[in-house]
This record gives sequence, C-alpha cells and structure tokens, in this order.
Amino acid sequence: MRFDLILVGGGLANGLLADRLAATRPELSFVVLELGATLGGNHTWSFHGSDVSESQRAWLARFCGGNWEAHDVSLPGVTRQIAGSYHSIRSEDFDRELRQTLGERVRTGCRVGDVSATRVVLESGEVLEAGAVLDARAQAFDFPAGFQKFLGQDLELEAPHGLSRPMLMDATVAQLEGFRFVYALPWSERRVLVEDTRYSDTPELDLPSMRVRIAEWVNARGWKIASVLREEAAALPIPLGGKVPQPDRPVLGVAAGLFHATTGYSLPFAAQLAETLCASPTLDAASLTQSINRIARAHWDSQSFFRLLNRMLFRGAAPEERVKIFSSFYGHDDELIGRFYAGKLTLADKMRALQRGAPTVPPIRAMRAALDLS
Repeated sequence: MRFDLILVGGGLANGLLADRLAATRPELSFVVLELGATLGGNHTWSFHGSDVSESQRAWLARFCGGNWEAHDVSLPGVTRQIAGSYHSIRSEDFDRELRQTLGERVRTGCRVGDVSATRVVLESGEVLEAGAVLDARAQAFDFPAGFQKFLGQDLELEAPHGLSRPMLMDATVAQLEGFRFVYALPWSERRVLVEDTRYSDTPELDLPSMRVRIAEWVNARGWKIASVLREEAAALPIPLGGKVPQPDRPVLGVAAGLFHATTGYSLPFAAQLAETLCASPTLDAASLTQSINRIARAHWDSQSFFRLLNRMLFRGAAPEERVKIFSSFYGHDDELIGRFYAGKLTLADKMRALQRGAPTVPPIRAMRAALDLS
C-alpha cells in the first residue's frame, strides 16, 4: 500500500500531527501505526496556557481533561499560588478523541519491523510505502543527563479531596535521591492524580517505595483511597550538555530533542511542530528531514541556558541541597516563572535567575558546572 505519509508511533507528537493533518490537509493520505492497543499509551501531558498560542489552545481544548486558572507550589520558605492557566491531557481522552477524528487511518497492535525514510515493513511481512515516514517512537539518547523520574497514581477517594487547582510542587516532603516533590492534579471532586517525582542522578525506579511515599502524602492530607485507577511511571532524561540528534530521516517528538530541557514538558513543542509541518508545501522525506532537523537544532540551541541550570542542579549542588535552588526560583514573580516554563526567558530574566540562585550553589562547583566540567 502507498500513502503520502506514514506516522510510526501513536504517541503525543504523531497524534497531534495526525490531528492537524486531518483538519488542515484533507487531500493527504496517511496512516498511524501504533504497537499498543491505544493511542497515547499510558500518560498524562500538561502545559501552561502561556506555553502555546491562543489558536493552539483552541484546538488542544477537546483533548484536555483538566483546566485550571492557577496552581499552587509549596517549598521550604515558599508557599504560594501562581496565576496563569494550566491544562492536562489524559491518554484515555487523547485516544478517544483521535480515534473519532482519524477512524480507519489508525492501526493499533501494529508490529513494525524495518523502517526507512519512505518504507515500513511490518513483522507480518506487509510492506507500506509513502512519500515520507515520520518516526516518533522512543529512541536511546546520547547526551550526559540527570533524570526526572516519577510514579503517578490516579486515585478515587472515599470523600472529596477539596483541591480546587493543581499542586504542581509540594517539596516540603522528605528529600530523597536528590530533589523530590509531590505533584497533584484534581480531575474531579474525588479523583486525583498524585505523583511522587524526583530529580535524581540515576534512572532506576523503586516503585514499592514510591507507592509508600504517595500513600504517606495522601494520608497526611486526611484522604482515604477507595481505589487506585491507574499508574504511570517514567524516568525522563534531563540533558546537561551534548548535541541534538540529526538523523538522516524524519524523526520527531522527544527523540528529536523537542522538549523543555529542565521540566521535560514536550506538548507545546509537539503542537508547534505539528502546525509547522502541516503548513509546509512539500512533505517528501528529504524536505521533512531537513525541516525537522533545522527546527530541532534551533530548539536545542535555544535551550542552552536551561542545560546550564541543569548542570548547576545536578553537578553544582549536593543532592540534599537541590531543594534550595527550587525554593529560590519560586521567589520570582509570576511572569518570569511563566516565561521559564514556556522556554522564553529574556536576557534580564536569565541574569535575575542566576543572581538569585547563586547563593544556593558553592562558587567553585558553580563555575565547574557552568564550564561543563565533570
């Protein structure tokens, strides 16, 4: 079979691209090939309203299972509400909405063998050809990194939890494996996602221990769990340096380095790339490879300051002292914090961030981290 485009992997990046193709390029034939039984896997993706444009918020809205007008943080010496909308997408909603839009253009349970820039061979032996194959599957990374690792549990509680907005960071908890905080999203009056998150030097997840820590946090709030509806866990690489991948075929998503270097958020960049590609007059493999690689390289270059901050965190600060860096950061005003999450810090913002954070990292270690000396 032949298509204009084949999208390998039905996760966030290819899912949003497929949605935009269906809406804006109806003349193109394409198919999404996903190994799992559903699109989007088992994930929760979030973004701040200021991370995306108004038009992007409009077409992302139908995927969002949670929308709030502010969020809270609590760290040693800092407890505050931060203005600005916050939105979250559950993979169950992502799958439902995309299937309604894409219909037979989705193949789940699809085992892919060989993949090239214009051809996919399935393990069944079926051969699919296209003007371009866009690969958004997870790839091994080749850069020095720390890790943001987490276990999240979607909980149904016996009684209302009382949260009116997300708790993006409760770092008043015991600090383990580096910087640790609890993250909570209130989906409904009794359903809440609670994540135990750690910025750690290693990717290993001690899931039994993390389940205990989630239960401790829940119990401390006086909540009683009726059932655990779902779990999700991951260890995301937080780059400290290195170079962006420049593959010889179209690769997108996190595998292309299109994520926020410090927070790990990828949705805003996936949404922007989807719009950019759909607006391209040429969608052949060579043109897409060149375009995506150029975008990925520009994004990686724009994230150099965040990789500097990551080195300060992982190489400059002792693990037990890392929480002080975050406490210092949340002393900034709402607008600077918003620009930080959007990856759009001004030069003045960067100077303020370094000045305020300087006392939290020993000078010699800070210098070595800044110069990228292991």
